Amino acid sequence: MNFRMKTENLIQTKTFAFAIRIVNTSKFLKNEKHEFTLSQQMLRSGTFIGANVEEGIGAQSKADFISKFSIAYKEARETS
Repeated sequence: MNFRMKTENLIQTKTFAFAIRIVNTSKFLKNEKHEFTLSQQMLRSGTFIGANVEEGIGAQSKADFISKFSIAYKEARETS
């Protein structure tokens, strides 16, 4: 049997932590600043980064991998 230990993936870890920060920031903007439009868009684009990274990691082809990471990059730029 060949058992492989799953190693920590830095980009997965960082995009997950970023998504948590985005959710908390979005809550702050809604509850404290009463800003709904910006907070919703930031929540959407900020959490899609990690979702696309996850999809890219599970990609079936190099082209699919590149496509998903390209989308993640665009979402990161939109969030910033």
